[in-house]
Amino acid sequence: MAHTTGAMPAVRTSDPLLTTLRVFAALTVLNLLVQFLTAGELVTRGGNEAVEPIHAGGAIVLHVLSGLAALAALAYWRLRGAPLWPGVVAAVVFVLTFVQAWYGSGRTLYIHVPGAMILTIGAVVVAVWAFLPTARNR
Repeated sequence: MAHTTGAMPAVRTSDPLLTTLRVFAALTVLNLLVQFLTAGELVTRGGNEAVEPIHAGGAIVLHVLSGLAALAALAYWRLRGAPLWPGVVAAVVFVLTFVQAWYGSGRTLYIHVPGAMILTIGAVVVAVWAFLPTARNR
């Protein structure tokens, strides 16, 4: 004799792919915050040698996090039918992290600083979109 509890089967309320996108998008933005803080120390303290390795290491972490966010956003588009534009923006952010690294020396800060602003705007747009209710239900 089978016993039933009358409970409904479990229904997944969150998508693991969207959760992955959210995590990497948020970590990208947090990493950019650390980059801004360390950059501020580098500029205002005249090249604080103690902060420079943190900033350089953070750039490598930024490549990884933004790349994983781009992959997650593109996978979310491809597999769940989400809009394409967040994946494209995330991919542009990923590519721009390498441009930023290339122009990160003292002589090219006139490119590096505005590039950081563009990179940050793109990363924040992707992160905000990922947490909006419209990003769900795919």
